Amino acid sequence: MPHALSRRSFLKTATAAAAGLLAGPLVLRGGEPGDSPNGKLAVAVIGVAGRGAANLKGVSGERLVALCDVDDRNLAKAAERFPKAKPYADFRKMLDEMGRSIDAVVVSTPDHTHAPAAAMALRMGKHVYCEKPLTHSVHEARVVADLARRQKVATQIGTQIHAEDNYRRVVELVRAGAVGPVKEVHVWSAARYGGVERPTETPPVPEYLHWDEWLGPAPHRPYHPCYVPNKWRSWWDFGSGALGDFGCHYMDLPFWALDLRYARRIEAEGPPLHPESTPLWSVVRYDFPARGHRPPVRLTWYDGGKRPEELLARDGLVTEKTAATAMNPVKWKSGVLFVGEKGMLLADYGRRILLPENQFADFQPPEPTIPASIGHHEEWIRACKTGEPTTCRFDYSGPLTETVLLGYVAYRAGEAIAWDAEHLKATNCPKAEQFVRRAYREGWTL
Repeated sequence: MPHALSRRSFLKTATAAAAGLLAGPLVLRGGEPGDSPNGKLAVAVIGVAGRGAANLKGVSGERLVALCDVDDRNLAKAAERFPKAKPYADFRKMLDEMGRSIDAVVVSTPDHTHAPAAAMALRMGKHVYCEKPLTHSVHEARVVADLARRQKVATQIGTQIHAEDNYRRVVELVRAGAVGPVKEVHVWSAARYGGVERPTETPPVPEYLHWDEWLGPAPHRPYHPCYVPNKWRSWWDFGSGALGDFGCHYMDLPFWALDLRYARRIEAEGPPLHPESTPLWSVVRYDFPARGHRPPVRLTWYDGGKRPEELLARDGLVTEKTAATAMNPVKWKSGVLFVGEKGMLLADYGRRILLPENQFADFQPPEPTIPASIGHHEEWIRACKTGEPTTCRFDYSGPLTETVLLGYVAYRAGEAIAWDAEHLKATNCPKAEQFVRRAYREGWTL
């Protein structure tokens, strides 16, 4: 049993080393950081590599008390930086053993374990920061958002671009009516995942990897490097393709600017459905109802090389000078295009342009009204300590995640769905239900 022994010995050694270093009184519930030394939060991080490493950096000014990762190499590297944090391979064990000494939890795992980890922490009254998409299924997103609301804890989803100034300026332009009433939005990403076949070979599980814990609630399958460490997004059991990866980032902008919430109708197209892997491209159309004085909106998502080509290539959109630069709309590999009655606004993470350019040559943008962010992680930390709301708390990012994931529900169902958001049901398509909720394998619960 060398595989199990090496992992066990690592954790035993690391735990022993950490035992004498952990300090500070026990905190009974998130939201009481005053019980911690110097008013710092006692934070546990689940997933410490990739986005987890960035999130570790984001909360490094607090008191790291526990680290969890299914890869012993990642865990050892993080433990070098945070030697006082107790190491774990299973977040359930971590929360069971250390729950009373944890204020807040950061979830940076693959999509399929977001919900079980976040829900467990929330039920224990912990503040939660979770990577995007918030969950792996529509049903999970509703459950997690409802839990956060009931527990009255601080939450934030990892759409860190939301904290940047450019998104604020775009929202202000749309709300000020710069392009007039918006009835149409196009959102696209060049990302391309999926189109892969399940491997037939079964190589041994690497010595450093806790494969069963990595699988989490997903159906069991043999280990293969085509899943880990970073190819899992292409598989329905683990990820959500390009739409799930980037939809929460780019669709966040129209959600914010136009006060969108739940679409009533969703239709999707893509290559023939593969039972195991996500599509190489997709086009999804979401129809949102009117919101007060705002008209209904159709939001169209594109990925895998698809874009609203006709709109971007219109004659006269930009000056000859701009056409020769990266600001030329036809050169944008990703973007958000608001189509209004008076013009268009094209934006992405860090840039924006009003179109047609000549029409807005003398345009004066509105004075900034949305305060600058103190930082995405900093917002969450402040919320944990003071109760001040974050900008991407789960009652906002839950509906955003539901909307993103409904695109693939419609794609997998093979037809447009009429969506009843209140009851989480496609009223015209019973077969969509299997994609709205997912079954957990034995030993795992939401």
